[in-house]
Amino acid sequence: MDRLSDERGGRRPRLPAAPAKGAGLLASPYGRAALAVAAGALPALAFPAPSLWWFAYVALVPWILLARSADTGRRAALDGWLGGLGFMVAVHHWLLPSLHVFTLLIAALLGLLWAPWGWLVRRLLGGAASPGRTAAALVVLPSGWLLVELVRSWEGLGGPWGLLGSSQWQVEPALRLVSIGGVWLVSALIVMLNTGIAVLLRAATARSSQTSRPSAALAVPATAGLVAVAAVAASAWAWAPRPEPAGRMRVAVVQPGVIDGAGSAGKRLAREEALTRGLAGRDPDLVVWGESSVGYDLAERPDVARRIAGLSREVGADILVNVDARRSDKPGIFKSSVLVGPGGPTGDRYDKMRLVPFGEYIPARSLLGWATSVGKAAGEDRRRGEHPVVMEVEGGLKVGPLVCFESAFPDMSRHLTREGAQLLLAQSSTSSFQSSWAPEQHASLAALRAAETGRPMVHATLTGVSAVYDADGERVGEPLGTSASTAATYDIPLAEGVTPYVRLGDWPVHAALAVLAVLCAAEGVRVLRRPAKARLSRSAAPGPAAPEPHGPRARTAHGSPTRPGR
Repeated sequence: MDRLSDERGGRRPRLPAAPAKGAGLLASPYGRAALAVAAGALPALAFPAPSLWWFAYVALVPWILLARSADTGRRAALDGWLGGLGFMVAVHHWLLPSLHVFTLLIAALLGLLWAPWGWLVRRLLGGAASPGRTAAALVVLPSGWLLVELVRSWEGLGGPWGLLGSSQWQVEPALRLVSIGGVWLVSALIVMLNTGIAVLLRAATARSSQTSRPSAALAVPATAGLVAVAAVAASAWAWAPRPEPAGRMRVAVVQPGVIDGAGSAGKRLAREEALTRGLAGRDPDLVVWGESSVGYDLAERPDVARRIAGLSREVGADILVNVDARRSDKPGIFKSSVLVGPGGPTGDRYDKMRLVPFGEYIPARSLLGWATSVGKAAGEDRRRGEHPVVMEVEGGLKVGPLVCFESAFPDMSRHLTREGAQLLLAQSSTSSFQSSWAPEQHASLAALRAAETGRPMVHATLTGVSAVYDADGERVGEPLGTSASTAATYDIPLAEGVTPYVRLGDWPVHAALAVLAVLCAAEGVRVLRRPAKARLSRSAAPGPAAPEPHGPRARTAHGSPTRPGR
């Protein structure tokens, strides 16, 4: 056979290599789709309740390796979309009992935001990747991820719940980075870390000598990226300004626990009154109740206002309640933080500005109102407040209240800090999701807001988890779990000074947008140059020789075949 092959001038055909493990699954469109969904879901393990924060540093690697192995850019974009679907379902899976199939629909729509990111992964890391493209990937892929987080952070798309950087809420070096560039900076560095590790794994698994040298070259920028992440973290740890001590404040948190059924508003109020009376003699400077702690408009129910004012006199402190009721002075239902002192409501009131989609209002209700028939979507839209409010409690301390969902938005706590708030307060309730990951996820966000602003933050809930964090984002005292029905006091160290994040704002997002703008410009130039290069190559290529004319040459005005020149 070899001799016959040589005589024909051909080569002996190679036997096909044995398929690698998992190759069959990758070859199947459905198998690859399942892998993409699973790969996208992995980062959810880094968030509470599992809180495997270290897993975030490698959780994106399978997703990146899958997208870069796609045969086409369209397939990589599909991997990005399905991975985004898996991520959104995994991080928000606790919504399934409330929204049912609508959760999957929302996740599928938001997952589309990752389709361009999947395409970018293949564009920069797929095929015969070069060191230059690898170095670009270390900057572009984090920028693309930040763009996704920015877009989905819009309130109407669900808000900034599950930002990758928020998985590091209990890691002290990460909290130092948060004070410089907010949660956005940590998200970007985590993606850079995952990208570098994915490239190193690719280099380590190179099999043939023909690919080992290029793969080794790819390890240089990847290693440089990992070193850069470590250097940035170390620099932040050493040089980032720390909040300066500015006294202490004692805050009491009242958590009544789960109270359901008929007359729950009255029963909850009675329980909160009993717990608050137990604070007498403990000298709190402020008492904080959770979201929807009062189900009556205080202007319409002066008897309730008098009862709370009496409690304020008993404990010797103002009480911040949260009223969830139809207003008597305005149409509609509002969720409002109301400060009540010994003489009754002080006049300080904050109406919640950013509402939970489907939970507190239904976007485009005329089109999507059917969501109320398949889940626990809002039967009536809540009304929005118009502006944030900084309140002054007895003693002159300024506090900035937020309501529930709003503690996920970095810009809101930053604005309150710039307006002079010395203490941030979040009144929340996750009673619909008691046995899920939601209560711990929500409580962890207060640590990030505290570290970003350099201001302590109290996260007070109806049913847990309630928690308090100092100006560095470190926990103060013990949190109140979902099984607790109690009142607890916390001695909170206050701080002053301005963090770089409060001063500079969302600069990592702006830098990411600039990187992507440069990338788009470069891609545009490349596309425009491609036709010009094609034309030049066609004109330079040798064409077939012109055929010799048959017969005598044609007579011209200046010559003839027999007498040239005439």
